[in-house]
Amino acid sequence: MVRLPGVYRPQADSVLLAEALREAVMPPDARVLDLCTGSGVLALTAAHLGAGDVTALDISRGAVISAWLNGQMNRLPVRVRRGDCYEAFALGTFDVVLANPPYVPCPPGTDSSATWDAGPDGRSILDPLCANSIDLLRPGGFLLLVHSEFAGPAISLRRLRHSGLKAAIVARRHLPFGEVMRSRTDYLHSRGWCSAEPATEEVVVIRADRPNQTN
Repeated sequence: MVRLPGVYRPQADSVLLAEALREAVMPPDARVLDLCTGSGVLALTAAHLGAGDVTALDISRGAVISAWLNGQMNRLPVRVRRGDCYEAFALGTFDVVLANPPYVPCPPGTDSSATWDAGPDGRSILDPLCANSIDLLRPGGFLLLVHSEFAGPAISLRRLRHSGLKAAIVARRHLPFGEVMRSRTDYLHSRGWCSAEPATEEVVVIRADRPNQTN
């Protein structure tokens, strides 16, 4: 894997999401969308697992180049496009949607990074994604979404269900704080979300299924 400067490095949340994808049952030759693809590691995982058509999408030009290079180097058929989550709706519907979006809460007025920061509550991408991802899924399709406990998994579950999807947490893991989360400790503590010196965060994978029309 190669990664241009500024592109999100695959970390434990990426690994957890990849494991959840391996545990899921993809339809034969599934059509897959990897949102906020970064280096493209999850798109490549889907292609390696037998997906028939994989599209990787990211707003970052560096991420698009990185994902394309990784697809070429690994000889896996991944289509890479530049665009944000809203532009995904022009791509049609999918059997599987993967998402590891920015979800780190960011104090207002700070010099934030679009690679991981997602507004004061960490939900600037999660909220529209949860409300509208049903429109990205074919009947019988599913979304796999990963994010931290500090971005509100219960909120994601509620909003996914409200949109008409069947949603549940299918994987969770406690992970040591990385560099970014350590830099947010004072802010998280000021919001009452963690102790003054937290050691770990829980990261979860949510699976949300669109019911078959015949059900």
